Amino acid sequence: MVVALLTAAGTGTRMGQDIPKQFMHVENKPLIIHTMEAFQKHPNVDAIMVVTLSAWADVLKAYAHQFNITKLKWVVEGGATGQESIYNGLKALSGELSEDDVVMVHDGNRCLVSGEIISDSLATFREFGSAVAVIPCVEAVFFSRDDGQSATESIPREQLFRTQTPHTYTLGKLLWAHEEAKKKNITNTAASCTLMQALGETVYFSKGSETNLKITTVDDLMIFEALLNTKKDTWLK
Repeated sequence: MVVALLTAAGTGTRMGQDIPKQFMHVENKPLIIHTMEAFQKHPNVDAIMVVTLSAWADVLKAYAHQFNITKLKWVVEGGATGQESIYNGLKALSGELSEDDVVMVHDGNRCLVSGEIISDSLATFREFGSAVAVIPCVEAVFFSRDDGQSATESIPREQLFRTQTPHTYTLGKLLWAHEEAKKKNITNTAASCTLMQALGETVYFSKGSETNLKITTVDDLMIFEALLNTKKDTWLK
């Protein structure tokens, strides 16, 4: 079984709005539903879990019913941090699935995850046993040793990759990582890839995209709205 575990337990303080950003509407649809629809439509995803704020759980279920998200099987209360929220979801899944089942951890506010990104993540997972969506860094990057006002060192951008989600692992591997983190007092690593790296694991890259943006600020929301209404020209390869 392949399960998409969507994290949507943030309060959205950086967005500065009256409701959590994942429940804000764009084109008459909550952001979390935009994300859920991507996994609903993908033929290789069997079920969806959403980890969210307890006060919004019933609202989420109502939205899922309204927008016909039939793959939603579990809604779990989030924790105080992203790491805790993912662990809460994994613990809930451990009572439902086997350790060899596949979990795709994805940010609930990455609404434009494409079918191609999901497929490539699963293909990379099948080849290497894990997958983390990334995009290459195309900007010049400098390392500042002082207060961020100046630098004398640059980092070759060819060696740099920006991680996104999904992060795809077996349920057993993810549970192992989070339980090891508790033993080693590794806290607040919301990204599963960062946690795996901290535990000495190799991170294998799958395809990401600049359009697979994480909606965190009002600027991100405006970009998302623009992308929703943009189509790729037919002459572009």
